[in-house]
Amino acid sequence: MTLHNSPAPAESAMQVARQFVAARQTATALPAYPGSLPASLDAAYARQDAAIALWPDAIVGWKVGKIPDAWCDRLGEERLVGPIFRQNVQRLSPGDRGLLRVIPGGFAAVEAEYIFEIAVDVDPAQRHFSLDDACTLAACMRLGIEFAGSPLASINELGPAVVVSDFGNNAGLLVGPKVDDWQQSWPSLFCETFIGGRSVGRGGATSISGGPLAALIFALERNARRGRPLRRGDLVSTGASTGIHDIRIGERARVEFTGGTVLHCEARSA
Repeated sequence: MTLHNSPAPAESAMQVARQFVAARQTATALPAYPGSLPASLDAAYARQDAAIALWPDAIVGWKVGKIPDAWCDRLGEERLVGPIFRQNVQRLSPGDRGLLRVIPGGFAAVEAEYIFEIAVDVDPAQRHFSLDDACTLAACMRLGIEFAGSPLASINELGPAVVVSDFGNNAGLLVGPKVDDWQQSWPSLFCETFIGGRSVGRGGATSISGGPLAALIFALERNARRGRPLRRGDLVSTGASTGIHDIRIGERARVEFTGGTVLHCEARSA
């Protein structure tokens, strides 16, 4: 299925947002997209903004995802962002097992992540950011797992604008330890993802297009244009470093990182 090129649909961004928010709050799968597909990224972000306004929790970070190459020219961007909410963040200590609350019949996946924590409130007037700016704004890098989740099972199949419209297909973030000396060490960071004891993907920080800092710069600039500048303490997950790996209710996953850190999680019914 492709995006429509027709004029704006009759339903408002808020009407679509209400259906996504209600589905997430009641853990109810959606059989199809709740309206006409967004015709552009701007239309998709308008729906995301409407859903953010309805969601009863504070934003504490942003996920960054890579837009597939086949969509980049059409949509005009290489990445997308979605909000991460306070109640969906789990801080993991050694031996902890994170919980992923999966909507039965919806979409659920795990992604190995390198996560930046923002050092200071970003100047709301700044629109462009250099590599040096990004390094200065990153207080630290952490290891983690993004829980990609949606009430819409076909969310990825329908394209990046649909992903944007439903919180960027994010349902949580598991946050692990800091990376020592990340400014120098990041090109040597590798990881491997396992589901049910089976390896499903290998990669690392260099698997992220342009590297993690390029993803951070995108989050800074995209959110600046939206009037949502990043704030001190915000978490920015920079992209799926081993791929996007579907997970089913009852399955367990782990990610093994360079240096011996292992993060664990389990999928349970929402």
